[in-house]
Amino acid sequence: MQADTHSASTQAEVIPVRTGEEIDVEALSAYLRGKLAGSEAPLSIEQFAGGHANLTYLLHLGEHEYVLRRPPKGDLAATAHDMAREYKVLSVLYKAFPPAPRALLLCEDPSVIGAPFFIMERRHGTVVRQTIPPAYGGGRDPSVNRILSEVLIDTLVQLHAVDYRSVGLEGLGRPQGYMERQVRGWIERFERAKTKEIAVVRDLTEWLRLNLPASPAPTLVHNDWRLDNIMLAADDPGRVVAVFDWDMCTIGDPLADLGCLLSLWFEPGESFGMGVMPTQAPGFMTRAEAIERYGEKSGRDVSGMGFYYTFGLFKMAVIVQQIFYRYHKGQTQDPRFKYFDLVAEMLISLAWTAARPSGP
Repeated sequence: MQADTHSASTQAEVIPVRTGEEIDVEALSAYLRGKLAGSEAPLSIEQFAGGHANLTYLLHLGEHEYVLRRPPKGDLAATAHDMAREYKVLSVLYKAFPPAPRALLLCEDPSVIGAPFFIMERRHGTVVRQTIPPAYGGGRDPSVNRILSEVLIDTLVQLHAVDYRSVGLEGLGRPQGYMERQVRGWIERFERAKTKEIAVVRDLTEWLRLNLPASPAPTLVHNDWRLDNIMLAADDPGRVVAVFDWDMCTIGDPLADLGCLLSLWFEPGESFGMGVMPTQAPGFMTRAEAIERYGEKSGRDVSGMGFYYTFGLFKMAVIVQQIFYRYHKGQTQDPRFKYFDLVAEMLISLAWTAARPSGP
């Protein structure tokens, strides 16, 4: 769960750098000098308040603004928080998928700020988080809420239609056996991050292994598609100006993206929600409507979405548990993470419930 936000300059979105997540301003300034427009100007740094994993900063260099991304501190999964991968994607994807911000500079030398990082262009707009902002009707306009849910699906279809070979990303992943590796890999991640035994995990993971679907033709897969990873035009909730968090982007089964999105899509009357997306607002599509729209727009068979939804819930549980593990080990002091173990357990319970009847 890596919803790092780059939104319009509202005080709620940009904060002073959190304790323990500081960047050596002098070292970074020296490294950037001559590499970016404005890099001769004094550097000041703020931090984007959103995000639960990768750390994202706003750099001010005179009249120029840039965004810096680096991994979180602490023990990290081997293939997670990959700055070089995210840079590789964003250095070319903007040519075929305009909502992707352009990456400008990669530094793989951890001696500069303590970790690899990359710099990308700054985009301006509105990011919708747990609640719909007043400019979009504050959640009380069903027509706007419908648009927000539609743009989530339609932009995902747009991404999955990209010819990744046209921008040189054909070597980004191994589509053959993608879902089998995903299931195996996320089970292994949970085992490494668990802090207690959870009764249904064995049954759930066995179900996932035994019910692997046949995948459709491979596409680019974002791997963390959600509303707060999308930036919208401030004056138009139906126009996407940016999509963020590409460090897990690969080539694989596009329905995995839809399943993970649906795992955050809680409907009116459902008692548990991640609180990440305002999907219970009046007018927001149901999960079934979202599946139907994706199928119609993409032309893909979505009859087997039950598996992908169940896997999405399990994957989100593992991500949350990984974050709690870092908090449990004292690798982060962010108080938001104190009860993430309980959130992970509830997501696992939901996944097991979804596995037994008919899914979403």
